[in-house]
Amino acid sequence: MSLSHLAAVSLAVLTALSSPMLGVSAPEGQVQGWTNWRGPNQDGVSSETGLPDRIVVDGENHLWSHDLLGRGTPVLANGRLFTGGYRGEGPDLQEVLACLDAETGKLIWEHGFNDFLSDIVYNRYSIGAPVVDRSTGNVYYLTAAGIFACFSPDGRPVWEISMMESYGRLTFPNGRTGAPVIDDDLVIVHAITSNWGADGPARDRFYALDKLSGKLVWASTPGVGPQDSSFATPVLARQNGKRVLYCGTGCGNIVCLNARTGDPLWRYQASKGGINASVVLHKDKVIAIQDAENIDSAEAGRMAAVKVGAEPAPDETGPKVLDKSYEVWRAPLANVSSSPVVVGDHVYVVTSTGDLCDVDGNTGEIRWKMKLAPSQLHASPLYADGKLYVPMQDGTLHIIRPGDTGGEELCSVQLAGECLGAPIVWNGKIYVHTLGKVYCFGKKGEGKNLPEFPPHEKAAPSGDPARIQVVPAEVLMAPGQSLSFELRALDKNGAFIRNLEKAEWASFIPPTAKVKATMDGRFDAQGNLVTAANAKLSAGAFQAVAEGIKGTIRGRVLPNLPISEDFESFEINVPHETEPGVRFAYPPLPWIGARFKWEVRDLDGNKALTKTLDNILFQRAITFIGHPEMKNYTVEADCLTDGNRRSMSIVGVINQRYIIALVGNWQQLEVSSNHDRVKVGVPFKIAPKTWYRLKTRVDLAEDGSGVVRAKAWPRGESEPETWTIEVPHKNAHQHGAPGVYGFALQSKNRVYIDNVLVTPNN
Repeated sequence: MSLSHLAAVSLAVLTALSSPMLGVSAPEGQVQGWTNWRGPNQDGVSSETGLPDRIVVDGENHLWSHDLLGRGTPVLANGRLFTGGYRGEGPDLQEVLACLDAETGKLIWEHGFNDFLSDIVYNRYSIGAPVVDRSTGNVYYLTAAGIFACFSPDGRPVWEISMMESYGRLTFPNGRTGAPVIDDDLVIVHAITSNWGADGPARDRFYALDKLSGKLVWASTPGVGPQDSSFATPVLARQNGKRVLYCGTGCGNIVCLNARTGDPLWRYQASKGGINASVVLHKDKVIAIQDAENIDSAEAGRMAAVKVGAEPAPDETGPKVLDKSYEVWRAPLANVSSSPVVVGDHVYVVTSTGDLCDVDGNTGEIRWKMKLAPSQLHASPLYADGKLYVPMQDGTLHIIRPGDTGGEELCSVQLAGECLGAPIVWNGKIYVHTLGKVYCFGKKGEGKNLPEFPPHEKAAPSGDPARIQVVPAEVLMAPGQSLSFELRALDKNGAFIRNLEKAEWASFIPPTAKVKATMDGRFDAQGNLVTAANAKLSAGAFQAVAEGIKGTIRGRVLPNLPISEDFESFEINVPHETEPGVRFAYPPLPWIGARFKWEVRDLDGNKALTKTLDNILFQRAITFIGHPEMKNYTVEADCLTDGNRRSMSIVGVINQRYIIALVGNWQQLEVSSNHDRVKVGVPFKIAPKTWYRLKTRVDLAEDGSGVVRAKAWPRGESEPETWTIEVPHKNAHQHGAPGVYGFALQSKNRVYIDNVLVTPNN
């Protein structure tokens, strides 16, 4: 299995990528439809006419329904509706991406995804939307557990990436995901991640991938430490000759990035919590709404307009931090994630208290309010044919004709289940996905005046090459591999000029690096990165230089099985910032999600991996030490928890997307993946400050089922002949990176791990 780039791509996908037909199905413009969740103008507005003023459930213009629970928004392309949802219960619940015939509602294809290693609760799945590439017809979807997948229009896998195992994506109980966006050859998504090296701190980051291959083109960290997650969808535009994106983040900022390079241009701190509603653009302003505590008052929630166009000075590194002088207006309106729509100078938005509001886009004046429901959460309104289509959290769908002084309610109907996603319109039809069904209302056949996406011309390069963009920008390799790169010369604005044939390569250590490490690889005469057969666990960066311009990549080498680590080679010499007199060593640099969650410390004369306690965001530590495509292996480790008989933490290992842990407070050996889905424990006596040996393996069957087996015993005693616990799983995880796990509840009691060993199953 090739590890040609950091994305975890299955063997089937690699085979598919070799097909000249896959991913190149249609020229630009041939794919027609509502291909992204906010529509052709990224603002929830359609120019289509002839749409219904009234709808009746089970009436004449109720064309069809499809049973699928969902919290997101469908998209439509070439007569096919794509939407996320979930089916099943308990351990066999799966999030699905479904493809339906847009005219009849007939299921064409469906692909299921397991939840794994997440803390998502209450079936909070599919809180987002797919996106369809208008050049190829390919469909992109991000699951609640962080699987970022690309499919051809007929449902064939193109590529798949585990954002958690590859980039350290964190999950949260609310299950928020959001929608990717496509810009030319890029597909862009954002999430809270804790990766490796300089990207180890938890931040809201944006990732741009090559839409055909899944290779990382750039990653960007425009904000500060987050207080919340965010699933706002970026909005694309142009600013000062650059292609840019605007978005809200989990750290409460409105940010602007160069969409071609990821360079942060500016940020404006609007709140102390996350901004989840997507921003909208009005003239020279970006408008955002949120419901967290405001940055300059104890009040919660605000709608604000910020002037765009700021950038760092030529000799500065962004983002430029904007002060209050850039705020054009503010309004006392709040909402968790219902995104506004802009129609001329009217900004229509629904507040958390269920009020539909008309706000003047120039001044922020609230023209009128109209009560529609007791509350509102995620669902966003849509404007088309002179009407607002507004789904509400209580499951009602309202059709409102807005006027200068108020709104006229044309229709209000009750749908099955809550409405948490936005409606879409296309071809004379309205589509709404609720927690009960996918609905289609309207007229059969062809609609009138179907909208077209506004033309987007690629920026012509101006001036000489200013940088090299190396693709892939981040790599994961095994010993004995060779990997090639694309070298793109970009101008100062990020516009593509040409490909470069070759460059001079050298190891590169950023001046801010905490660990002065290099990757165990070299570039050959052909410009390929090569790892020797005996290449060691390592990570670092390389710099390419050609024609006087530069570019860098990050890379890791993870060894093949067996993997063994006893931490004795680590030098304990780093002074601790929050514990005077304490010294530690950083954990292995190539491990995903290790830094800030773990330290190597001396413990009773031995060196052991030690759970940190100084960041409550990391009280739950999931750390990966192998490749996401690994399977059929056994994981062993020594585990210990501090505390007393009344209060202990949780410590264990990760095997193929299952957590196998000693749960001290419950006196159990437990197998889990998501606590609401897969969680089985058996009694096991656990004493604090006592080492136990933990051993586990996953055995798969041809029908896709599997059994998770584990045993534990006091270290130093003989290994038991039988397994302590055996957990069958019908929809078993077929692969996954090995790792270590620690949960220091409320950051009170440390856990320790030592003598980690991962070996192939016999």
